[in-house]
Amino acid sequence: MKQKISDNLDKKYDAFKSVAFQIWDFAEVGFKEEKSSDLLQKTLKDAGFSVESGIAGMPTAFVATYGTGSPVIGILGEFDALPGLSQDASPVKSPRADKIAGHACGHHLFGAGSAAAAIEVKDMMDKGLVKGTIKFYGTPAEEGGSGKVYMVREGLFNDVDVVLHWHPGDGNSANPSSSLANISAKFRFYGKSAHAAGAPFRGRSALDGVESMDYMANMMREHVTPETRMHYVITDGGKAPNVVPDFAEVYYYVRHPDREEVRSLFERLKKAAEGAALGTETRMEYEIIGGVYNLLPLESLAKVMHANMKIVGGVKYTESEIEFAKKIQMSYGTEALPAIASSEEVEPYKVENRSGGSTDVGDISWTVPTVGCRTATWVPGTPAHSWQAVSCGINDLSARGMMVAAKTIAMTAYDLYTTPALLIEVKTEFIKARGANFKYASLLGDRPPALDYRD
Repeated sequence: MKQKISDNLDKKYDAFKSVAFQIWDFAEVGFKEEKSSDLLQKTLKDAGFSVESGIAGMPTAFVATYGTGSPVIGILGEFDALPGLSQDASPVKSPRADKIAGHACGHHLFGAGSAAAAIEVKDMMDKGLVKGTIKFYGTPAEEGGSGKVYMVREGLFNDVDVVLHWHPGDGNSANPSSSLANISAKFRFYGKSAHAAGAPFRGRSALDGVESMDYMANMMREHVTPETRMHYVITDGGKAPNVVPDFAEVYYYVRHPDREEVRSLFERLKKAAEGAALGTETRMEYEIIGGVYNLLPLESLAKVMHANMKIVGGVKYTESEIEFAKKIQMSYGTEALPAIASSEEVEPYKVENRSGGSTDVGDISWTVPTVGCRTATWVPGTPAHSWQAVSCGINDLSARGMMVAAKTIAMTAYDLYTTPALLIEVKTEFIKARGANFKYASLLGDRPPALDYRD
């Protein structure tokens, strides 16, 4: 049966590569992914899914559903790009003239590959091989917008038994691991403009407020736990050096493996902002933009997904792809890089601690049993959020890695539909891992989606 799943998805390779590459070309940032969302919705509608769009207050979010009854399996699909990472298909840095964003986290592949898996499950249902419901969740603005959190708040996963997802990477793995919880916010300072040379004493610099906050935050780094991560960009520091800026803004991320520690860290960061405003005689406001839980790993699910990935295998490069990969690796300026052939391997199963990033999948994982994998869509050694990742993303090597994920997810869904005992095992582990007294409370509070956070 699993060989048939693999063969069926091989036949659909060109179609889903085309979908992924179109989304790569759109390169739309969070909550502005109109073309990308529309293309995925059309792909699923054409396959027979019913689609509900504009859900949870997000115009580009949608749920596509097929089948009836239990079990209900959800598959996640992302499709937002990252600002400031425009790049063409070249293995040397070469920004596109027509774009300011790029798919440096491979979400064009994520969305298309997950859609391929969902449609394969639907085809199995049509053949009477599995029974139940398949749901594809089109989830916008993963990069800082926390799109999935609003879906969780709306109860859109309450009837789901298991959620499956994946992510592009530079290797193939399906190990249980956590991630960093995260709160992000924009701090806005308001001052008084004046001539910076003629009458600076009449002004109060909003930029001084931002820089004072940043200085205190950087001192704070000495007095936080080693697992803490804080980073920021000044998104608006004024418009001209000879004008005392009356407005400035800084955008912060605070991360930690423990979501309660994140809450505490953010309160300390707010105090730094308040002190900066007081000391510079400016006024400060802040807006929480994103907030996500750490991932809750489940070994019972990860072992099944890993076994399926071992069946599928990795990605073998052609001669031309090897040449491309060598040029990409040369751009890193370091000798400590994995072998190009490592893309063919599946990492041995192991219980990992956590990844260094954050994801809004975390909130879903505390709501419903969730499992994910990573596949080699980038040249080994390529970091996420780099121009090199964008360049790899429009290459056949990335599309073949995407189909490794599609096959792994479809096979894992097959196991869940056909093995009732597995679902019982998963739910038992989930309840124990989450804790009997767990009650979900979003790190975003009750704010509506920050649809303009990329403006």
